[in-house]
Amino acid sequence: MRKMFFMAMLCAVGMGAAAQDEIETTMGADVVSNYVWRGQDLGSVSLQPMLGVGWRGLSLAAWGNVGLSDPDDAKEIDLTLGYTLGGLNIGITDYWVSKDGLDPQGRYFKYDAHGTNHVFEANIGYDFGFASLQWFTNFSGNDYKDDGKRAYSSYVEASVPFKLATVDWTATAGAVPAATDYYGATGFAVTNLSLKAAKDIKVTDAFSIPVFAQFVGNPCSQKAYLVFGLTLQP
Repeated sequence: MRKMFFMAMLCAVGMGAAAQDEIETTMGADVVSNYVWRGQDLGSVSLQPMLGVGWRGLSLAAWGNVGLSDPDDAKEIDLTLGYTLGGLNIGITDYWVSKDGLDPQGRYFKYDAHGTNHVFEANIGYDFGFASLQWFTNFSGNDYKDDGKRAYSSYVEASVPFKLATVDWTATAGAVPAATDYYGATGFAVTNLSLKAAKDIKVTDAFSIPVFAQFVGNPCSQKAYLVFGLTLQP
């Protein structure tokens, strides 16, 4: 599966090279007061750069995280190959974290089944317009049960966007269907209840800065977070 993932990445780049005039490129970075992912606290003040290309529904994106205020925060690099057709989307993501994995040296190019810091995840979802539903499952890499068997940790999430007082809002609910150390759950558990508000702050007639604030609650861990962030983009 890992070989198929990287071969698909190369195919995506090759197809884009054959149609240069149709490639869409995105780049930018978020600065966040706290790195919270699916209801889990993964770091303090962080810089999160991203780079992506898209072609006829096919996309290849790189996303990263590096702590700005705490030198002990782990570094992260995620690569996602996705395809969108109408409201349907499918994808594969390679998550890599520099530490807290099976390889204490944090080597990026180490892919041994029982000695890597990579986690490979597949996802499928559908955007109905008024709401979206996503399912994610780990299928390879650093995700095992205590008995050494693969955990296949999964996460399902529903989001509802709406507009209120000139601000774009998104309400999200996420849950883990079965026990997994990956999300800190001993069985079915709601791990992410969040409400996010986003708005572009106009600086000049030609320049604005997107900012957002988000409340995140994790009933499973009994934790709550209030996150502020801004997006820097060309």
